Amino acid sequence: MTTTTQRAERARVDKFSLRRTMLAQSALTTLAERGFAGTGMREIAQHSTLSHGSLHYYFADKDDLIAEAVWGFKSACARRYDEVVATAASGAELQARVAVIMSTTLRNEAALHRLWYDLRNQALFERGFSDTIVRIDELLQGMVWSIVRRHGELEGRPPRFDAGVAYALIDGLFQNELIRFLRGDLDAPERLRRECAALLSFSC
Repeated sequence: MTTTTQRAERARVDKFSLRRTMLAQSALTTLAERGFAGTGMREIAQHSTLSHGSLHYYFADKDDLIAEAVWGFKSACARRYDEVVATAASGAELQARVAVIMSTTLRNEAALHRLWYDLRNQALFERGFSDTIVRIDELLQGMVWSIVRRHGELEGRPPRFDAGVAYALIDGLFQNELIRFLRGDLDAPERLRRECAALLSFSC
């Protein structure tokens, strides 16, 4: 049986975790605008409504904050495709709906995706949040594989690629169009939509 003390401790832990999540979400915009190298805890506090003291109370250091912030963002991104995978009635429908979601997130959240690629590159040099980067890559690979596998089921054919290759292809396509978009190519989201649908069509 759960004691009153245990319930109080659980509530305290849950409240602390919730506050960490909220602070990390609030810091995301500053991190995305300034990038990893140009952002410290003090800069995050100065360019947001967060206090320097509250950040240090809830996070051990910048790496801890970044890990929490980016994990929350990319986890939400991965979940966006769950409904499509569960409800698409044909391979063509799945292709079209997935492609629209990818195109939309490229257009509306380019700075946050840029931060993700920035951090993934930095993780080759900085070990402070490398475990989180690995977890996110595994999460995204699982997301892509669920799409490709479901597409194969709907089309009645096995996937041409394994999970790792499927992720590398989709991720490479997305990153390439993100770079073009950030350089001012406003056609990149629409091009990504077409290319993503075509790649999924070829995936099985």
